[in-house]
Parts: sequence; structure tokens; C-alpha cells
Amino acid sequence: MAKLPIIAITMGDPAGIGPEVIAKALSIPDIASWCTPLVVGNAEVLRKAMVLTGSGLAVEAVESPQESIVGQGSVAVLDIGNLDANSILPGQISAVAGKAAMEWAIRAGELCMDGSVAGMATAPLHKEAASLAGYKDIGHMEVLQRLSGTPKVLTMLTSKGLRVVHLTTHRSLRRACDYVTKDNVLEALVLTNQVFQQWGIKEPRIGVSALNPHASDGGLIGDEEEKEITPAVQEAQRLGIKATGPVPADTVFLQGIHGDYDAILAMYHDQGHIPVKVYGFEESITVNLGLPFIRTSVDHGTAFDIAWQGVADATSMVEAIHAAAELAAGAGLATSHP
Repeated sequence: MAKLPIIAITMGDPAGIGPEVIAKALSIPDIASWCTPLVVGNAEVLRKAMVLTGSGLAVEAVESPQESIVGQGSVAVLDIGNLDANSILPGQISAVAGKAAMEWAIRAGELCMDGSVAGMATAPLHKEAASLAGYKDIGHMEVLQRLSGTPKVLTMLTSKGLRVVHLTTHRSLRRACDYVTKDNVLEALVLTNQVFQQWGIKEPRIGVSALNPHASDGGLIGDEEEKEITPAVQEAQRLGIKATGPVPADTVFLQGIHGDYDAILAMYHDQGHIPVKVYGFEESITVNLGLPFIRTSVDHGTAFDIAWQGVADATSMVEAIHAAAELAAGAGLATSHP
């Protein structure tokens, strides 16, 4: 039997729903057939989450990924000793929680880079808590990009076969529009094509969303399509990339749902996030393209309003772990778990 990949699962902000969704996800029997999970977080916090969710799993603190294979009915936690579990108040923003969450993400990234684990799946951070702790990085992608020294990283959301790559994510809409240039769009198309080829899709079909309504109606509503997006698509085609567009945003995502594309390039955060989350919020996850290791994530926030109440939905966490395991095993990216 082939050795299962070790997937580091970061706890996220411990005052949020991260510990709960991890506890619920790891109680699903299928997980053990996908990977060897290693939670990077606080062992006592996870024990409390196990009790809250009634999972019945025991928590074993380990000192290295090599110890992550634990007995049946147990979960391994790499606890770096950076948090007093009693200091956490459910649903409360705190620098203590933000600092711990960021340190767990950084540790998991380091484990990915040195090959100790095959990939990572992340529970949500709280950006304000991380900021209070002194971190300037806006989210996981930014901190992992800086940690790995990667020049270009893209965020892709996926749910039930709809895969949407984002030209920009954490930028104001005004700044995001300025980022729609031929060079930036072409760079994103080249990277997306390369990553999908690595996943086993020989000739990825990439739909490119327009920026303006109706793809600008021949220049009547903006000129980014004519001056920036169309030239980028044409150059990508000359490079052998099967790119199509710009296609009006009110059409391209429906085409993706119908299977016309393997991926769609959206121009800014909400343009890509809204269709994915409306189509399949519970199943949606994030995958980073361009990092030198596998990183997937839940596609929701810390949900402080329902934190530690036992009601959080763990579907996205399950999907994130499954996707990381699939990619680590070289199986590509399926639409959803069995």
C-alpha cells in the first residue's frame, strides 16, 4: 500500500471556528484513506473542540511530522508551545490569537518547504487579529509568498468543478482596475496554464472575464478590453495557450459551470468570489497557484458570531484537506470528494 501524504492542517484563529471545523472534518472516516493529517496548532484547544463536537477523537501532541502517524481514534497535533489555551475567548478579536494563528501558518509553510509534509490546508485567520499582533501580511497567501520568496502567486477558488483564478484579490476595487494590464493578464494566463498542466490537464481551456459590463460594448463602456485584455489573450494564444475572451462577466461563469472551461480568470476579488460562493458556498475552497508547495484553504472566515457553539459547517475544511491530499498524490484536482 502506498504511503499516504502528510498534510499539515493549520488551526487558524483559535477564537474562531477553525478548531471546530478541523475537529469535525477529522472525525470523517474517509480522511484516513486520503492522507496522514497533522494539525499545526494548540493541542488543548483542539481537545476542547473535540469535546464540543462530540467527535470522540483523542489528541496526541507530537514534536515532529515524523510522529504524525498515531493510533486509530487519535489525531496528531504539532504544538509549538506558543499559546495558553485558557487565554482564548471565543469570538473575541485578540493579538494573542492572531499571533498564534500566523505562527502556525508560518511553521506549516516551513514544513512544506523542507519536505517534512506534502502540503498544507488552512483554517481561517482573522486579519484584524493578525494586524494587532504586528503582522502586515493581509492573509495566508501573502505570508506564504513572502516566506517562500515566490515572485507571483494567484488565488483560485473552486467549487463543484467551477474553478476561478483571480488576477487580484486583496486590493481596493479602484486599485484592482488599475492592475488590469496586458502584462499582468498575460502573466496570470501563463501561470494558470503551467499549473494546470502540472495537474495533468495537457491543454487547459481558460476563459477570461471582461472587466467592464458587456465586455465594454465595443469601447462604449471603458477600453480595458480593447487595450489590455484582448492583446493579452491574443499573445497567450500565440504561446499555445487555449485562452478565450474577454467574455462578459455575466456569461463566462455560467459557461464555466457548463464545462466550457477548465478555469476562468477573473479580474478582481468579488467578480470571482461571488459566482463561486453562490454556486456552491459550502463546498468552495481556495487553492494557491505559484507557491513552491501545495496550499489549500477553507473558503470562509473565522465566523466569530457562531464560534465555539458547535454549529459550524465543516464541508469546506473537508474539501480543502481532500484537495491537498489529491494534489500531493499527483491525482490532480477533482470536483469534490467521494
